[in-house]
Amino acid sequence: MKIEVFETKERVLADNESAARETRALMRERGTLLINLMGSPGAGKTSVLSRVIPALGEFRIGVMEADVDSDVDAKTVAALGARVIQLHTGGLCHMDADMTRRGLDRMGIDGLDAVFLENIGNLVCPAEFEIGADLRMTVLSVPEGDDKPLKYPLMFTIADLVAVNKLDTAPIFDFDLAAFKARVLALNPKAEIIPISAKTGEGCAELASFLRSLIEKRRRGE
Repeated sequence: MKIEVFETKERVLADNESAARETRALMRERGTLLINLMGSPGAGKTSVLSRVIPALGEFRIGVMEADVDSDVDAKTVAALGARVIQLHTGGLCHMDADMTRRGLDRMGIDGLDAVFLENIGNLVCPAEFEIGADLRMTVLSVPEGDDKPLKYPLMFTIADLVAVNKLDTAPIFDFDLAAFKARVLALNPKAEIIPISAKTGEGCAELASFLRSLIEKRRRGE
């Protein structure tokens, strides 16, 4: 007897891709840049936002903070003057396109130049699910090690921008920046890699400048 096999993950991913395309089209129509901010717990995603948002003060910024629970990060970002909504995933380890779209609808994107989705802290699941972002940004901290592209290749393969955070701790940890860059670029030759320290501010002006150019292009309809 032949048993039918239905690949549910393939169906889920196909449906997600469709929803992501719709979200991407909506954001382009509104002239708003959507950034999927990913990284491990403790990599410093919120700290990076705390540096970048004030540096982009000429723009109107929205932030969707995705967490399994709590609103700690949302309160931190709200204090910077950004429009913020806290998203609880109910235990899920990633955001998908439908969840992102509902978050955008709830927060409201009217008048915003850019929206950051701070995804769940995880180097695996968030990389698998498109959300309709224009820029996929990964934060990797020095204490995590320069071998992470070897262990989690998909995250660094899909990233458009990699911010290497906590550069101020480099003297303490055995982190080879040149080796890290080579490993990322072997997976993804087009990736932009910017070393920064959200604590000291080192490199944050360059990061803000990179993001500024993308926001300005979106405002011009490019």
